[in-house]
Amino acid sequence: MADLPLSGIRVLDFTWAWAGPFCTLQLAHLGAEVIRIETTARPACPTRLLPPFADDVPGPNRAGYFNQYNQGKKSILMNLARPEAVELVGEMVKQCDIVADNFAAGVMDKLGLGYDKLRKFKPDLIMISMSGYGQTGPFKGFIGYGPPASAASGMFFGTGYEGGEPGEIGISYPDPNAGVFGAFALLAALAHRALTGEGQYIDQSQLETALVMMPEGLLEYEINRREPVRAGNHDPLMAPNECYRAAGDDEWVSIAVGNEEEWKALCRAIEKPELAQDPRFATAALRKQNEITLDRIVSEWTRARDRWQIARALQAAGVAAFPAMSNKDLAEDPHLNERGYLVRLPHPEIGDRVHAGIPWKMSATRCSVRTPAPMRGADTEEVMKSLLGYTRDKVEQLRKAGVLV
Repeated sequence: MADLPLSGIRVLDFTWAWAGPFCTLQLAHLGAEVIRIETTARPACPTRLLPPFADDVPGPNRAGYFNQYNQGKKSILMNLARPEAVELVGEMVKQCDIVADNFAAGVMDKLGLGYDKLRKFKPDLIMISMSGYGQTGPFKGFIGYGPPASAASGMFFGTGYEGGEPGEIGISYPDPNAGVFGAFALLAALAHRALTGEGQYIDQSQLETALVMMPEGLLEYEINRREPVRAGNHDPLMAPNECYRAAGDDEWVSIAVGNEEEWKALCRAIEKPELAQDPRFATAALRKQNEITLDRIVSEWTRARDRWQIARALQAAGVAAFPAMSNKDLAEDPHLNERGYLVRLPHPEIGDRVHAGIPWKMSATRCSVRTPAPMRGADTEEVMKSLLGYTRDKVEQLRKAGVLV
């Protein structure tokens, strides 16, 4: 088997909340050696303290959040409040390619680990800082999490039912979105370094990575000087486009019709071919205009049928449809299992658990989740030996001095 795409690349990972670990997770999936720096300056990385916990038993090695987003990584534990630990990080940087953090602007500088200092140890270092609002600008000191980034980017203002108030989107989407953009920027920086020998600093704003996903609202305002109308589950152009109730307890199926051929196919599939000739629904614009009536007709058909029966019948007819899957559905899904997406690796403390895996397959460089998330500080001694050539005695000296744990 060929080497993985990022074999030989080493990452020092200072990240914590979702966006940062999700970024470095992609690098680990691609074969990079990702070394998490955890500090005794606080009881544990906050993501080790977030539920759900395995078997509802709290513990720093039992948090599902941490164990999902830190697969394939290593963990070392040091006291970054000690200047000796900061110096030790500098020595590690000499052997690394990338440093990643997602603290608020200026935090790494306060720790003595800013880019200008670290690149003295390695001139071609690539560093990414994934803050909420960027390292410059009037908002640079603002605290950032995914939900405020959703609000700041216009996601909440554009979400909700017609005539209603702005609504949450149900997930902190800007976090993993920022993680993917961060990984993309790092891959571009690695390509640039391969061509020029130059490292660089990447100042990524979570707000901006969320805003780049919201072009429709900006265009609507820029072109027409009006805000987009909140439309719930409906689409501005397509109809029908809705999540429809199916038979059973809280069972639903999403149906979307994108063109005239699909509309005719839907009419045949629901055994109402005459609807294709109904003047109320003769065009996409008319279907949109009579959407309430159209939704009622489709719902009458879906309510009498199983969600999978609906989805398979419509897919066979050439109409986009799929059941609204619960988390239980996904964990047991035969399609995801057959494709090998769901990962089951034995964890030292919690055993085998199902985790989301790698969402791509490469024919020449077959990526895989190589290890479960690390136990807290499990790799401290191994990393010190392999990376810096320290002996066991040297590691023990640093532990007794309170630099390492």
